[in-house]
Parts: sequence; C-alpha cells; structure tokens
Amino acid sequence: MAPKFSAKGAVKRRTELRNEFWPKEVAWEGPAEIGYFCSPRTLPLVLQALRAKGVSKDRDPSFVYVDLLSRHLGQGVVELTHEDDHAYASGYTLVRSWRDRMAVLEKAGFIRTTTTGNRKYAKVFLVHPAIAMQRLHDSKLISEDLWQAYRSRAIDAGELTADAVSQREASIPTTVAGPKA
Repeated sequence: MAPKFSAKGAVKRRTELRNEFWPKEVAWEGPAEIGYFCSPRTLPLVLQALRAKGVSKDRDPSFVYVDLLSRHLGQGVVELTHEDDHAYASGYTLVRSWRDRMAVLEKAGFIRTTTTGNRKYAKVFLVHPAIAMQRLHDSKLISEDLWQAYRSRAIDAGELTADAVSQREASIPTTVAGPKA
C-alpha cells in the first residue's frame, strides 16, 4: 500500500531537506511573497508547444507569453503599458519583433487582444492554457508526444481539462454587481 502524504507532512519534509542541504541559503517562497505571478505547473510544456514549428515557425513567442503571464493581475486581463517595455522584457530590441510574436500568440489561440487609438495592442485577454493546448492538439499543430507529456503533467498537477474549464466557466455569472440604489 502506498504511503499517504499530508500537506503538513510535505512541508515538514521539504523543510528538513532545506535545512539539511541548504542551511545557509535564502529561499524564494513564491506565493508567500509579494511580486510573484501564478502560472500553470505545465508551463514548461506550454512553452515547448509555443516553440513548435507548426505553431510559431521561426518566431518563438514563449518569452512574450511569460512576460504577459507575469503582468497578469486577475480576470485574464493584461493592460499593456509601453510596447517598448514589453519588447525589452521579452528580449527584443525592436517593437516589431515583439508585435510579430504577439500575432503568433493570438493566431495560436493563447491570447485575444484589443486596440486603442494608434496602439495595436492595448489590452490582452489570456485564454486558459488548457483550452489553447486542446485547440493546438485538435488542429494537429503539436506532436502527440508533446500532447501526452502535457496531459500527463496536467493530471499529476491536478489541472483541469479544457472541457472542465469550459463547464466551470459556463456556470459563472458574467456580470459584476454594482451598488444598489
């Protein structure tokens, strides 16, 4: 019979490992600190999918996607500031290169965008990664090996399937209640 692990037991085990192997190092605590961002545990495989030739050809958008994730504060919406800043954070000196990768992300189904005035990209909606990955798989734009690795990791991490995300979303009211008169 497999041993049962509790959350407290896992914390205790990791604390023991930290104290044993890295007693003088300062740890990054992630969610316990200000300034972190949430990402799916499948992120390395999502980034690999974005780099796939069938998805991006020679225009790898993975750094642009990570920048967008790091600026996401909730509700799936990222309000972009200066394109130059986003380009630089993504590793590009030219805004044109950043825009090209934004177009790849949009075409691949990972983001939806709006314009404002002369700004091509003003606001970004982050599509749930499970839905975007399912669409890539259904379109045969990623290999079956990558899809199986992604799904295996998603199951291990307890991430929802695209269908489960869609069902959950359908049950959530889309209006925000304002103050009562």
